[in-house]
Amino acid sequence: MTHNAAPTSLFDSTRIGAAQLPNRLVMAPMSRNRAAADGTPTDLMATYYAQRAGAGLIIAEAATPNLVGKTFAGIPGIYTDAHIAGWRRVTDAVHAEGGRIFLQLQHGGRIGHPDNTGLTPIAPSAIPLPDTIHTARGAQPAVRPREMTIDEIHATTADFATAARNAITAGFDGVEVHSANGFLLHQFLSGNTNHRTDSYGGSLENRIRFTTEVVAAVTAAIGPERVGVRIAPGVTANAIAESDTAELYPALIAALSTHNPAYLHVVFADPDSPVFQDIRHTWSGTLIANPYLGWGEPLPADGGKQHAERLLAAGADLISLGRPFLANPDLVERLRRNGPINPFRDSYFYGGDATGYTDYPALTPVPA
Repeated sequence: MTHNAAPTSLFDSTRIGAAQLPNRLVMAPMSRNRAAADGTPTDLMATYYAQRAGAGLIIAEAATPNLVGKTFAGIPGIYTDAHIAGWRRVTDAVHAEGGRIFLQLQHGGRIGHPDNTGLTPIAPSAIPLPDTIHTARGAQPAVRPREMTIDEIHATTADFATAARNAITAGFDGVEVHSANGFLLHQFLSGNTNHRTDSYGGSLENRIRFTTEVVAAVTAAIGPERVGVRIAPGVTANAIAESDTAELYPALIAALSTHNPAYLHVVFADPDSPVFQDIRHTWSGTLIANPYLGWGEPLPADGGKQHAERLLAAGADLISLGRPFLANPDLVERLRRNGPINPFRDSYFYGGDATGYTDYPALTPVPA
């Protein structure tokens, strides 16, 4: 898809691959840790996503392509029949409300724990996360991961392709490959987590190889029009420390472009950043930009609308918002009407029941 530089509004329709979207507001993927212990999505999750079907596109929370890739307690999977059936209830509920939904595919790499999987995490190199991991027993010190063999790299690539096929079977309109925020694919990209000396480490060409191969496998499995890729240039989540961001991402984008995924999704995009401007210049396809609204800070009074409009003006095609959608199931209508914005309740972000999940109120309808 070629980028359209014409002026747009957040409320204009657009297209991603084969999906026609009624607006340019995307619900960003957010882990909410409400899946069953075995990773099966619940009916409560179906309610949560159906409430937010007014988004132009929902990108559902990260689901793991295999057991060893699981990160924290309560994270869903997409590698068993039960997972597929659980997600089918979610996609049916969203589609019944007229929505469109992709599934984010995420392997945690070193962001995992034997308490959650029964397995030692695997990663590009045997470098542990300098932090704790949330488990069913509470926060536990991260363990040293095992360096992946070449065979394990290839098997993991195949697992991503199978997960993508499973997602389509489950009724998703597409998938997003998560190569951001310090998880496995990002760990291969960054020199502080990738100390390999083989064809997957060292040079830029080698460090981008795994992400490129995963995207190639996923696009081959379900078609490029159903695949997006998420990146986080310069983001230090989960102790990632990139030393060559300005060189890394143009090389990665050039490699990804050969597989023609439907969109690129940039985390914490800054319209004034040379990195963002270079990405927009380099990437000719659809670009989703996710603004930074301040972690731990209250939501802007306008729900992030001004940030979103600045990114549209800087060349983004769609804008993803996380916590504004979390706390405002009817966010698109609130932004359209300049309505009040619900504050989020962060103590209910991760795990629990309907409280702080499906109990956020919608706007009172306008009288006829």
